[in-house]
Amino acid sequence: MKKSLAILAGVMVGASGAMGTTPIQMSITPDAAIYSSSEKVEGLNLSIWGENEQSGLAIGVANGSTGNSSGVSLGLLVNYADSYQGLQVAPVNYVMDDFLGWQAGLVNYTEGFMNGLQTGVVNYAGKLTGLQIGILNVADTAENGVQIGILNILPQNNWFDDLPNGLAPGMVFVNWRF
Repeated sequence: MKKSLAILAGVMVGASGAMGTTPIQMSITPDAAIYSSSEKVEGLNLSIWGENEQSGLAIGVANGSTGNSSGVSLGLLVNYADSYQGLQVAPVNYVMDDFLGWQAGLVNYTEGFMNGLQTGVVNYAGKLTGLQIGILNVADTAENGVQIGILNILPQNNWFDDLPNGLAPGMVFVNWRF
């Protein structure tokens, strides 16, 4: 079995060099990996802790996606990215810049523009376009956004002044901004 895996890894590494792409990455840490963290992975990324720009499927304990990554990140502990499009599923999902897609975890945090869906216990977006479903939902600003949860915070809203386009800076059960 070990010999088969070694042969498969060797074939994949050899084929990727011939094709000019990186179809598979396996890593223990970003520095202990088949390819350096500066290589873009266009395929499967299996890791304990991986950190590459990626377009494909990342499965690991901690998935780091650099640059403008896309695909599906399934993390046992955390997914973090510079900018991401797709699906992130982990207890903690963090995007430093912009996110387009669905973040599903206990804590979902997008510093920049979040366009899509966040489902978790705590959801945060710098600028929301989409839907947040959780116990605590926070967005600094919203273009077109709805928050559903126990406590929903949208400081950009004024207390019932913008009805029906905006509700309030803080609401229980539901809040929105259009």
